[in-house]
Amino acid sequence: MSTNQRLERLLRLLNVLQSGRPFNTRELSEMLSVSRRTIFRDINLLQDSGMEIRFSEEKQGYSLPESVYVRPLDFALNEVLFLLILCESVPEKPAYYPFSEAAQSAYLKILSSLPQSMRESVDELSEQVEFHFDSHTPLEPRQEHYENCLRALQSGRQLKLRYGASEDGTDQELVVSPYRLLFLRRNWYVIARSASHQEVRTFQVSRIQHSELLEQTYQVPRNFNLDRYLGNAWHLIRDGHGKSWDVKIHFYKQVARNVAEVNWHKTQKLDYQDDDSLIFSATVDSLKEIVWWVLGYGAQAEVLEPRELRDEVAAHAREMLNLYCDD
Repeated sequence: MSTNQRLERLLRLLNVLQSGRPFNTRELSEMLSVSRRTIFRDINLLQDSGMEIRFSEEKQGYSLPESVYVRPLDFALNEVLFLLILCESVPEKPAYYPFSEAAQSAYLKILSSLPQSMRESVDELSEQVEFHFDSHTPLEPRQEHYENCLRALQSGRQLKLRYGASEDGTDQELVVSPYRLLFLRRNWYVIARSASHQEVRTFQVSRIQHSELLEQTYQVPRNFNLDRYLGNAWHLIRDGHGKSWDVKIHFYKQVARNVAEVNWHKTQKLDYQDDDSLIFSATVDSLKEIVWWVLGYGAQAEVLEPRELRDEVAAHAREMLNLYCDD
């Protein structure tokens, strides 16, 4: 079932339950054209979120007295629609996105606080608007490590990690002081100072094998700034030697418009050519991530500068060619 169908059903269920008399599950299932099991599931979901849906033993039905509603905030219709669809679109299983339970709870509380007229308007519009979340790395079974990172940030306590990231395939034992949690490019990352490396590093939460909250405390430096830490990295990775590269890539006509429609990097510059191709320019602090972006465009992208990037793309292209060549 789509997000919009579920949103529409819950809106209608709330409208019915608030109408003034108790309804049994048979009546509700007929009104909403769903099974009684679905009605039970929806009622349980609303109750778990703190709504006082009451069951009358005498009348054998459910109702939601108007007096239990939180008074609505002064939201405009488009603001309510955005919040509801965004919260409802977050996948329900915590294994996919942290805050999924909070999103579901917020969704139901906002829904319950709306006046009748706005609920009807949202009901109509929800059929035309949807959000789709991108591919991602599931946190399960790493949910506990994400939560420990969050607790470390909240309490200012260090973390002991076993982290699977070394080039030889062995795990690293580290003590870190988390500075930031960041969701980017389908993954959660913790930006933390490593006592072993004596510097701030980026750790992917899904690669943490074990985490333990320690008693030792720390303080995030007041002058720490995430944008400054990331610098001109394409996404997350910087060279580490303070070096930057001025990159120029020629995108041919077939993909030029698609490239130009996206803000890929904060330093990018676009220069359309007479043949409708595009010269893309940017200054980056590492070539490791941008090389894979270029390769994704295949023969429609040619690196002009720097020579190091051009050579690396060419090396990957030769390796790919060898994979597909007949013996």
